[in-house]
Amino acid sequence: MRLWGKATAGRTRRRMLCLWLLLLGFALVTLALSGLFKRDRERSHQKPGPPRRPLQRIPSAPDLEVIVESRDPALELGVDLSPLKTLQEDELLFVPSTQGTKTPPQKKGSYKVLLPGANKDARATAPPTHGEMGKAVRLNLEGAERDAELSAVQKYGFNEAVSERISLRRRLPETRHPECLGKKYSESLPSVSVVICFHDEAWSTLLRTVHSVLDTAPKHFLQEVLLVDDLSQHGHLKSVLSEYVSHLDGVRLIRSTRRLGVGGCRALGAARAAGEVLVFMDSHCECQKDWLEPLLERVAQDRTRVVSPIMDVIDWQTFQYNATQWPVRGVFDWRLDFYWESNPQLQDKDPDSAVQAVRSPALGGGVVAIDRHFFHSVGAYDPGMLLWGEEQIELSIRVWSCGGSMEVVPCSRVAHLDRHHLPYRFPDQELLQRNKIRIADTWMDAYRKIFYRRDTLAHFIRQSESPNITERLRLKRSLGCRNFHWYLTTVYPQLYIPQDRPALSGELYNVGTGSCADYPRGHGLQGGVMNVAPCSGTGSQHCDLNTEFEVRWGPMGALCLDVRGERAVLSPCPTQRPTPSRLRWKFIKLSGQLVHQQSQSCLEAVKEGGVPQSSPREVNANTGGLFLRPCTHHPRQQWHFEQLVAPKGT
Repeated sequence: MRLWGKATAGRTRRRMLCLWLLLLGFALVTLALSGLFKRDRERSHQKPGPPRRPLQRIPSAPDLEVIVESRDPALELGVDLSPLKTLQEDELLFVPSTQGTKTPPQKKGSYKVLLPGANKDARATAPPTHGEMGKAVRLNLEGAERDAELSAVQKYGFNEAVSERISLRRRLPETRHPECLGKKYSESLPSVSVVICFHDEAWSTLLRTVHSVLDTAPKHFLQEVLLVDDLSQHGHLKSVLSEYVSHLDGVRLIRSTRRLGVGGCRALGAARAAGEVLVFMDSHCECQKDWLEPLLERVAQDRTRVVSPIMDVIDWQTFQYNATQWPVRGVFDWRLDFYWESNPQLQDKDPDSAVQAVRSPALGGGVVAIDRHFFHSVGAYDPGMLLWGEEQIELSIRVWSCGGSMEVVPCSRVAHLDRHHLPYRFPDQELLQRNKIRIADTWMDAYRKIFYRRDTLAHFIRQSESPNITERLRLKRSLGCRNFHWYLTTVYPQLYIPQDRPALSGELYNVGTGSCADYPRGHGLQGGVMNVAPCSGTGSQHCDLNTEFEVRWGPMGALCLDVRGERAVLSPCPTQRPTPSRLRWKFIKLSGQLVHQQSQSCLEAVKEGGVPQSSPREVNANTGGLFLRPCTHHPRQQWHFEQLVAPKGT
């Protein structure tokens, strides 16, 4: 009996243990199922809708309570992102990817991602009112917007946050002349390859450029769009871009295995192109309707002709479209800096010029159309040009000198995004000067001396090293190219040729103030008030007293020292002779006085906050600048022309 009792007790204990294990398992299953049901109920209360764009800011969200920094790439992709192939064309804005690349995706820490219902237990015991919640959400959203825009400008040189909110296929305002709207073009125009090079371009601007071309270029002319990646590092330009492009008809993506720069990247695209005409386009452009046909027509009529549309401007802050006033042409100054020059008076004199192409001494690099065979025969882009800058001026001089021509076509319009600053730093801070040196030594002959006097940094670099231009000089000889004197007299006679006489040119140094006469860059060619500023030593303050008694200012020599009342100003130089008396000056070397011949008064310098010593009561004490005063021997009326680069030095 005792043994039987022990056995019965053991069986009872085992049964109880199994029962407890069964109950524990049932409880765990119940907890898991309840969690699933709860999540399903929460999802059922959310409004269904299309997948949000990555990093899209939500305009009104009363149930969003916590703002979480976007540090996790999974958050940047969005909570409910659908597969890439199901996205509409204007819904994908930024999708970083690590597939197929060793480069991690670029984190956008300044962007905010709003998550619903996160960290509810961390709220204060007294719940906020609806007004307080709305105000908090608005403040958070506004702060996120400001942070995002600041980060975007720093990263890309324009307000990418605004660009992301604009459709990739937006409609542009009509800015063409009415006579352009009814023009008919041949159906047998040559085929075209549009080459778009990019390096770490923003997703929205790059894809807006591509879609703009696809939507506006006639399919029977557009052979292909070639996207050429110049070794971009941003994650969204890796496998995600490859996947996106694979769904676009007629678009090919070419990747360079090393950094080529603008010229090399475009040359790579041209080598792979199949179209009869090449259109090189920057990666942040938007095309007007019927922009391509006028360009192709001009090239078809003359295969040595290189053409550009009117380049309208997209504002870097607001992305507003700003039309450029016609007529316009491309020019450069003696520092080899490029400008678009507008001349509306030309159209007033000749109304028929509204739709006529204008010969242009140079073309910008934003959009250029050129026959593919002529491009290669004339030497393509100079492979010795480094990274970025000046390649369009080198091509312009070469095309004109070696048998081609250049035009701006008014019935073609393309808008170009005007950057606030370059989004990257050059590995060599003197890179632009080295490119300019290459142009000067290859194409400018003896006139390169004028360039070196206005870019002293280039002069000193040239003194220590010489560019290897042997191949380009051989090309120049083989093509039978004309010299730079022919270019100046035939193509660009409007460019003033400085005389740069010894002791009568250079920085205009004032003895009394220890400063130089100055006119801030960026004030345009309409002229304005002269001032005094520390001598730069760069050549940017260079002026030239010529044999016409004009004091010509600046790298283009298009502004002359003038007077307005008793104030010295700059005004556009006359195009006809003789020079008006108010623009005539005489320099007395012995005393250092610069005498205005019409008034017989002397030029006197006054620093800001000072007053002229000769007549202190006549000028506001807070006003600085250059003034006409009765001639004395005061040091503020003593001037010297400091020639930083001697004639024999070049």
